[in-house]
Amino acid sequence: MATVIKHLYQRLFKPTPPDWLGPPVRETESGKIRRIGVELEFSGLGIEQIARTLRDTVGGSISPISPYECDVEDTPHGTYHIELDSSYVKRLGREDDDKPDDQGLFSLERLSDEVIGAIAKQIVPFEIVTPPLPMSDLEQMNDLVTRLREAGARGTHDSPIYAFGLHLNPELPDTQADTLLAYLQAFVCLFPWLAKASKVDWSRRITPYIDRFGSDYARLITEPDYAPDMDQLIDDYLQYNATRNRALDMLPVFAEVDMERVKAGVDTRLVKPRPALHYRLPNCLIDEDGWTLEEPWRHWLQVEHLAVDHARRDAVMHAYRQHLDDPVAKLFDVWARDCEQWLTPIP
Repeated sequence: MATVIKHLYQRLFKPTPPDWLGPPVRETESGKIRRIGVELEFSGLGIEQIARTLRDTVGGSISPISPYECDVEDTPHGTYHIELDSSYVKRLGREDDDKPDDQGLFSLERLSDEVIGAIAKQIVPFEIVTPPLPMSDLEQMNDLVTRLREAGARGTHDSPIYAFGLHLNPELPDTQADTLLAYLQAFVCLFPWLAKASKVDWSRRITPYIDRFGSDYARLITEPDYAPDMDQLIDDYLQYNATRNRALDMLPVFAEVDMERVKAGVDTRLVKPRPALHYRLPNCLIDEDGWTLEEPWRHWLQVEHLAVDHARRDAVMHAYRQHLDDPVAKLFDVWARDCEQWLTPIP
């Protein structure tokens, strides 16, 4: 009861600024509020407890899929998905091979699968994947973060083997080539600052999942005369980045635009087409008091603001190319500090 009263008090009396930290472009080209998907990776809770906490926070009903997957359906925004974030373990859970043999014994293979699943739960995070949420409702995710923390969820810093992340999937204002290029340019130029500001945990830095874009690709897309059509933009991206392992994964939006072209350059079995970016850099510090989505979202908003400010983006790109060509500057990696002069003040 005390927890319920606490949450009710926070919802009623916590001051909330209007249009909570909205991006500079808040609608799509069709006039709809832009949406965002969120993925939270964490450990410390079983799937049943996660599902109950999620249902109690956002409403809806629990629909189990396997010991490693579950949906919470019929919420105001759609279906939330919970999964043990390992494709192999999820496949094990979906196999209908849990019947004993004629002697009433489970197969050795099935036993091994269960052991693997139990071990995986210790090192592989559970993940909550939200449906697309209106960006204006993003703050409501903080209530879920708080409730999961109170239930015992553990985040990135809890163990040296945890490389848990928070993923943000912001819908784009449109999917024209010049818009996608502007976001790419803004992100590439701001990446060193984003990595520093995000204090990315070493356990995540040593994995390939959040690799930065290479300097050759950065030079290409920041050239003043680089103005590709969509085909060239996708082809150039795949030439330099034929992988999902980027801190900003563009494959989902490119697949939304032209799946066949993307298929020709990369394995698309794990690529989910959507008119959104896939930002994978932030830690998930769900167990740390005071941590919410606000700080990582504020960091991302710098990309949003730079992407729509053509003159400022040109100035940043010019300075960044000079940085890339300066061996001394590269040696000391001063760009994270130098690019702060182009950041946008966000209240």
